[in-house]
Amino acid sequence: MSDTKFGRLANEVVSGGTQRPAEPGASLGAAVGGGIAWVALLVYLAFVSPWMLVFVIGLAVSIMLHELGHFWTARRSGMKATQFFLGFGPRVWSVHRNGVEYGLRAIPLGGFVKIVGMTNLDEVAEGDEPYTYREATYPRRMWVITAGSVMHMIIALAIVTGVYATWGRVEETGRVMISDVEPGTPAAQAGMSPDDVVLAIDGRPTATSTEFRATLASFAPGSAHRFSIDREGTTVELTATLVAHPDFPDEQRGYLGVRSFSADRVQQPLTDVIVEGPRDLAVALGQATVGVVKVLNPVNVWGHLTGTNDDPTTRPGTIIGATRLSDDAGEFEGWPGVLFMLAAVNVSVGVFNMFPLLPLDGGHAVIATYERLRSRGGRRYRADISKMMPIAAISIALLAFMFLTGLYLDTVKF
Repeated sequence: MSDTKFGRLANEVVSGGTQRPAEPGASLGAAVGGGIAWVALLVYLAFVSPWMLVFVIGLAVSIMLHELGHFWTARRSGMKATQFFLGFGPRVWSVHRNGVEYGLRAIPLGGFVKIVGMTNLDEVAEGDEPYTYREATYPRRMWVITAGSVMHMIIALAIVTGVYATWGRVEETGRVMISDVEPGTPAAQAGMSPDDVVLAIDGRPTATSTEFRATLASFAPGSAHRFSIDREGTTVELTATLVAHPDFPDEQRGYLGVRSFSADRVQQPLTDVIVEGPRDLAVALGQATVGVVKVLNPVNVWGHLTGTNDDPTTRPGTIIGATRLSDDAGEFEGWPGVLFMLAAVNVSVGVFNMFPLLPLDGGHAVIATYERLRSRGGRRYRADISKMMPIAAISIALLAFMFLTGLYLDTVKF
């Protein structure tokens, strides 16, 4: 089996490379080339955008913590782990400590921990059999295989609660602030400016940007209205005559020509941080689950590839697109924006990783559960992974299709 294409697929992907023979240390060429690649990446990001650099470093730390979750739980469960690497491909650097090789590889697209005996196909030394993943009890296997995704949730929770405690939570402030005034519009002619706060329209108080926009839309073009403005602590009365909304020429909808917002970060007491952080994370977890289901639909992915689907919630993405978006988040909101985006990525990756597809961790969790359900009378059932390889091949093809499509969209049609 190991000499066939399916066998190599099992060894290198499904089983995490556990059947590969011991590799020599990093060659000089790989070490120099890989080291230059890593340094060049970090220097490039620092030059293009410090926020991108912060985001990528955060991703690298998240990947290491994901693998640390697998590594620590495996060791605690009595399993033998022999490698702990950041990156894939040729070695750049490695060191051996207590039977484990720790190191860095040339391609910065993830990381891995090598645990011996992940499936029944893996060949291990006779003395190592009691320390394999496949020989562990069901609770221990589930503990190990879910530890990576659990670590992502812990990271996200730590980020969210940390941001709430430091910068506050985004909430309605009760103040409608103008962020931008379009030149030549009624707002500009009336003398409105960015950072003005709209207190009332025709004497009627307005507290949210949604209410503000709805009120403007209810007015007919050509009508004049009085706006009470708070400008640096001083109340100013301005009058503007609305025009027809350029985006809705067939509707009698008034247009002022401003962008506004009413939500901002509000400092939270520690008791609210402890409650709101986990609550918001639970909401994000549900949204991420729905989002992953949509993205895993090949029809949705194909629609983005052909240009017939413009729904952003079904769009596959890669680290390249996320890194580009982190620059926007940083420019718009600074540290809270970048950290919140990092938390969102951790939630999405954690959810995606637990979907029941080989070679994802969720696929291994399903196999472990299936074996547990089929075991009877003290006799342990072992699933034959070789029979699942066609399904695994389809799953890998789907994941590859999603990745390549996301890469195309993030580089060509970003």
